[in-house]
Amino acid sequence: MRSESSIVIDYLDRLRPGAVRFTPADPEGAWRTRLWDRFFDLHVQSAVQKIVGDRIRPPQYKDPFGVEDAHAKLSTAYGVLEAEAAKQHWFSGGAFGLADCAAAPALSYADKVQPFGENQPATRAYLDRLSARPSFARVLKEAAPYFKLFPTS
Repeated sequence: MRSESSIVIDYLDRLRPGAVRFTPADPEGAWRTRLWDRFFDLHVQSAVQKIVGDRIRPPQYKDPFGVEDAHAKLSTAYGVLEAEAAKQHWFSGGAFGLADCAAAPALSYADKVQPFGENQPATRAYLDRLSARPSFARVLKEAAPYFKLFPTS
């Protein structure tokens, strides 16, 4: 059986809590963190994967309907994210955590396939905060030489 990384992190956070908790100890904060972790994976990253997958697919296997649907799902997700990002600094509650770890790659790639517009200033500011974190900034710097391989259209 292959366990999902979020479940493993949540388990370890409870079994062997360290200096940084990825899921808040309080039940209210914990369920909200899990909700946003799943939201970024299921409503942002999955749509991005559909769009990118279609870009690298041979012409005879393109799925314009699926790509259009994925863009529509991203637009809906952006609306939800904008409303929430305007209310809080991190999606894991008061501190950076598991939901923010899920958000970083999802939003970074989402912005490449369907750029945030003027209607998403809070979402843009949130991605900027994520990108400024030393760990994510390092990932972006180390990945920079490979960004040219990302299918932009």
